[in-house]
Amino acid sequence: MEAASRRIFVVANCTAAAPLLIETVRTRAAEGPCTFALLIPNEPRKGGADWTLETAIPLLERAAGAPVEGIIGKEDAFEAVESALQDPGFDEVIVSTLPKRVSEWLRRDLPHRIQNLGVPVTTVSQAEER
Repeated sequence: MEAASRRIFVVANCTAAAPLLIETVRTRAAEGPCTFALLIPNEPRKGGADWTLETAIPLLERAAGAPVEGIIGKEDAFEAVESALQDPGFDEVIVSTLPKRVSEWLRRDLPHRIQNLGVPVTTVSQAEER
């Protein structure tokens, strides 16, 4: 009997095409069957999400070995995730964020707030550049 496919929800913005996130997706895909969806909050002050999806989706698809659904969400990251998780069945959320020193998402405790929605959360934080 085939193992059930896990549904993994990735939340990212500036780090959507970052090597650490791509490696995390590659690792999850190697662990067993899974599908991925990438949510990018639509933050107008950062130029919108279109360019990020266009850049990140092909890289994540290569890492996943399968299509990745791209979603542009609400401006507020937590509201965007909360809305997207209305669709039941996600087994994990991966939050990809900037380094702790500059991450608004970590300052706002986004990973913990998402975990309170009842889904396991993995935080992938890019290392500080030296």
